Amino acid sequence: MKRKEMVIAGLGLFLLAACSSPLAWAEPTADELRQTIRDYIARQEQALGTFTVPDPRDGKGMLRTLTLVRVHERVGKTGNYYYSCTDMKDAASGDELDLDFDVSDTDGKLQVVAVRIHKDNGKPRYTYDANDNLVPLS
Repeated sequence: MKRKEMVIAGLGLFLLAACSSPLAWAEPTADELRQTIRDYIARQEQALGTFTVPDPRDGKGMLRTLTLVRVHERVGKTGNYYYSCTDMKDAASGDELDLDFDVSDTDGKLQVVAVRIHKDNGKPRYTYDANDNLVPLS
């Protein structure tokens, strides 16, 4: 082999090894996803004094002040996002809410990108169809 061909072959092997290393393709662990959600809640509590989410049901986006009860053990992936749920308690009404958190993974950086109220006192607001599209329930 000529020197140029050897360099190209060596570069190809290097790129193949780099792309197939466990770090290059490692998916986040369930613990990392749950901790990302806990950290997101804690940052809002630290910055604002409370954790709040808008409630679109009233038509005005009323903010609900919530306290974390627990992050669910189950995590999953839908489309480009990972997700997990939390049990939260409304500070004003005492309602128990289930919130869904979508988490993006951009080059190993996990970030909460969406939060939705999934259930009020156990009653679902929406479900998903076979294609993972959100379907509102009345």
